Amino acid sequence: MAIFEFNAAEVEPTAKYNPLPVGDYKVVIKSSEMKPTKSGTGQYLELWYTVVDGEHKGRKIVNRLNLRNDNPKTVQWAQRDLSAICHAVGVLTLRDTSELHNKPMIVSVIVREGKGDYSASNEIKKWSPIVPAGQNQFTPPPAQQTAPTQPAEPQIPGAQNAPW
Repeated sequence: MAIFEFNAAEVEPTAKYNPLPVGDYKVVIKSSEMKPTKSGTGQYLELWYTVVDGEHKGRKIVNRLNLRNDNPKTVQWAQRDLSAICHAVGVLTLRDTSELHNKPMIVSVIVREGKGDYSASNEIKKWSPIVPAGQNQFTPPPAQQTAPTQPAEPQIPGAQNAPW
């Protein structure tokens, strides 16, 4: 038993959060931790993201990457997702997951349907860097190009060379 004073009228009760709507959100990773899997035979990296902009500012999204698992395909997918995260925040050589913290990126979120005891939740499907206005993240800046040369119009003796 614990004896202390608490007035519930002074504190807003916890509300059930529905998943974020499908869409793109500007986020930062606020915490990261390696945890054992339920089976105890592997480990996953748990990442907590916070939405930092827009209508849902302050909301949290959790992402788990199964980096140590008996199934090599599971590990491969987790490593690919971690690579996407690293590219999105510009940390290509990762020594400590704290290097990913507080670096803004865009995540594309979907809603995964609830099953059994689990309610609907968010799943991150894509990680993208923040791109300065006027730049497109999918196309590199144009290289210096010279104007293509047009073949000279054939000169016909005695005729007026006009474009018609």
